[in-house]
Amino acid sequence: VQLQASGGGLVQTGGSLRLSCAASGRTFGSYTMAWFRQAPGKERDFVGSINPSGGSMIYADSVKGRFAISRDNAKNTVNLQMDSLKPEDTAVYFCAARRGSLWFTRPRESEYWGQGTLVTVSS
Repeated sequence: VQLQASGGGLVQTGGSLRLSCAASGRTFGSYTMAWFRQAPGKERDFVGSINPSGGSMIYADSVKGRFAISRDNAKNTVNLQMDSLKPEDTAVYFCAARRGSLWFTRPRESEYWGQGTLVTVSS
């Protein structure tokens, strides 16, 4: 699976952005997908994940209630809708994939990575 993330940019505090991740391959619907983020000088952190069918999601406490993950298996895409953005959300955001239906929240558990897209939230 090859992943291509897009949609990052500069936004003011309180604003919104929608990230997308396009996946190659015909088995996208069998992968659990996730978003991670990495701020400058910090480790890569879990943001949220969605199961293969798209019916179940989990989120990091820091983004719960503000971010929402969705997927379209017919289009091989997973999205991250980010609302009420804060300066501390500034980071490079990565989409990740792991075959199967088990959740994964640690970077080392991912099988595939997208290239990352930069989100900058100005105060």
